[in-house]
Amino acid sequence: MTSAYIVDAVRTPVAKGKPGGAYSDIHPVDLHAHTLAALVERVGIDPAVVDDVISGAVGQVGEQSGNTARWAALGAGFPESVPAVTVDRQCGSSQQALHFAAQGVIAGAYDVAIASGIESMSRIPIGSQSEGKNFRGNRVDARYDNGLVPQGISAELIADRWQLSRSELDEFAAESHQRAARAWKDGLFDSQITMVNDLRTDETIRPESTAETLAGLRLAFKNDFWAQRYPNLDWRVTAGNSSPVNDGAAAVLIASDAATARLGLTPRARVQSFAVAGDDPVFMLTGIIPATQKVLAKAGLTVDDIDVFEVNEAFASVVLAWQREIGADLAKVNINGGAIAIGHPLGASGGRLMTTLVNNLEQTGGRYGLQVMCEAGGLANATIIERL
Repeated sequence: MTSAYIVDAVRTPVAKGKPGGAYSDIHPVDLHAHTLAALVERVGIDPAVVDDVISGAVGQVGEQSGNTARWAALGAGFPESVPAVTVDRQCGSSQQALHFAAQGVIAGAYDVAIASGIESMSRIPIGSQSEGKNFRGNRVDARYDNGLVPQGISAELIADRWQLSRSELDEFAAESHQRAARAWKDGLFDSQITMVNDLRTDETIRPESTAETLAGLRLAFKNDFWAQRYPNLDWRVTAGNSSPVNDGAAAVLIASDAATARLGLTPRARVQSFAVAGDDPVFMLTGIIPATQKVLAKAGLTVDDIDVFEVNEAFASVVLAWQREIGADLAKVNINGGAIAIGHPLGASGGRLMTTLVNNLEQTGGRYGLQVMCEAGGLANATIIERL
């Protein structure tokens, strides 16, 4: 069977996703195009050999609408003959793009494909795609006794079910900042970065963060409405133990055995296994638990076989609940920090995590890496790669 290889991966530093952020004056197509161009330049291939560009984006309105992947590919100087498509599996969109690219290579439909992602939350604010009359007109929420809830409430419900204390959440968040700051200081991110607007580091890392300083932040999601609906909830989630809003882009080149030989490419990792899972849409973010179990079973591996994990830090409670169920060693999880510090540019985060995972495996000498991403609606993607 044909294997799907990761030849290279690149990301931008992640910027604040608000007015005044480092990329807030850049059109998302241009930000995305910059990353695509950087990827093919690094690999040293003619972009004409790319069979498809598959890209993730969540806010597919305004400047990120109209199949934004196509315009980014053209903006990157790719020939008109190279097709492109934009996918949306919410926060896992670019991880799903990688799954589609790898599946296409394994099936023989592609020789070379790019999986990428973009999100400009400074220009397309979170939730923009849900604007419109009677957005819930499909009444999907009627299936659930109390209707659906925002992700922040899901994060609170997860903390409550797994009895995660506020101090545990804040300690985890502070460690994310410390790990990311050390990684930048030690040059561990340098080889995976393509700079834009002279931004030289991820803009939302706060090296000075401690559990004590985070403990002083106010609750982010408690208000009269939700407090009345959940009167027994011990509220814990703040902006400090949640991911921020961000801008960023990432891209990964996937190729077949034959293509790597023909083009003289040296693959860095093999896509070993992948899985998607659905879970309770009210708890919403717990899909990473069954997705991890599913991908490990598909790969014939156990959690102890995994050397490095990248688990998206949408909220600290999500990662800690996953760890309690999966039993992973937190010393192997997000070893150079996670989204709480680095940032979470929705559609780009899957590509950003994969870029980091490939580099982390190489830096540690590990063999297997596992990436898993929680997604709105109770979904999750999981991917295992093997370092070559």
